[in-house]
Amino acid sequence: MSQILEPTPELSRALHERVVENNSATSLVSRLQGKNKELQTQSVDTYQQFWATNTQETEQNRTSMYKTLTNTYYNLATDFYEYGWGESFHFARKSHGETLRESIRRHEHILFDHAHIKEGMRVLDVGCGVGGPARECIRYTGAHVTGLNNNDYQIERANIYARKHEQQDYSQFVKGDFMEMPFAENEFDAVYAFEATCHAPVLKDVYSQMYRVLKPGGYFAIYEWCLTDKFDENNAEHKRLALAIEHGDGIAKLFSTRVALQAAKDAGFEIELAKDIAHETTVGNELPWYGDLDVGMVSFNGLQSFARSQIGRVFTSNAVKLLEKVGIAPKGTVQVQDVLMTAADGLVNGAKQQIFTPMYLIVGRKPLN
Repeated sequence: MSQILEPTPELSRALHERVVENNSATSLVSRLQGKNKELQTQSVDTYQQFWATNTQETEQNRTSMYKTLTNTYYNLATDFYEYGWGESFHFARKSHGETLRESIRRHEHILFDHAHIKEGMRVLDVGCGVGGPARECIRYTGAHVTGLNNNDYQIERANIYARKHEQQDYSQFVKGDFMEMPFAENEFDAVYAFEATCHAPVLKDVYSQMYRVLKPGGYFAIYEWCLTDKFDENNAEHKRLALAIEHGDGIAKLFSTRVALQAAKDAGFEIELAKDIAHETTVGNELPWYGDLDVGMVSFNGLQSFARSQIGRVFTSNAVKLLEKVGIAPKGTVQVQDVLMTAADGLVNGAKQQIFTPMYLIVGRKPLN
């Protein structure tokens, strides 16, 4: 690999020269316009180097440099996530008549219940993004939530939202690597993660960190991104889709549900529940979790729902091309949009072939002794 631009705190401050506090269309334009154009272009070049060739060496580079890979990805993608998806960067099963936000909130409540989170508890959100699930956990349970995140820009965004929602006394957001958590043993009453630990190079190691900081008797609950038993390593299309998901979502390597479950056991947890709920129905009327990425019609339920539709994504892609061409958006922004389109292709088609799930649910308990 040629010269790599490390996503340091200093780079994050220089790159994100302007942080806008709302999620409107003009917010995305303002954020793109406010980027340091040279650093944005160099960051795009850094990220794409991890995917220049599909060889064992590049895969090893992605694994050994997972922090650089993931941090660079989120420095580039966070603004698009907030614009098109909202404050909670995860999927959810969706019932007829339910908005995406309602389905996401329900999906979050399910995990909070599995983690046995109660009022007054101290809870850890591992890989907290910009803090959407943490804020919902506070509202739903009354717990105090610590969000752990290794991306400086997302920490900054999470703190902005905490102040906006007056949750400063109920939350804190800590910069740190979830492979080496900056917390004492037995510090938290419960730990959870929403589709975040997939960025770990070794699942057992991140689960072991969650085990270490959890109090004896406390619960661990996660939604994990995994390849299913239907994934065939010898199937070229399966491998293409897995790589598209990895490339499009800043993931060093996807693991199977079997690997994830064994990793949780090896970390020390007593497993109470482990199942793929992506294709499970509760009341018989759920829509596919990937529906908001696969919709071929315009939705008039708001800007974000339009942005998620196929027509909306094409519109956004063309708008980004224009913004880059006239110099408002930095060079390389179109590549970022293309990476996100790659993600959508891999996620939707991987789901349709049932070789991928973003919601392998694992619930475990740390033994009392």
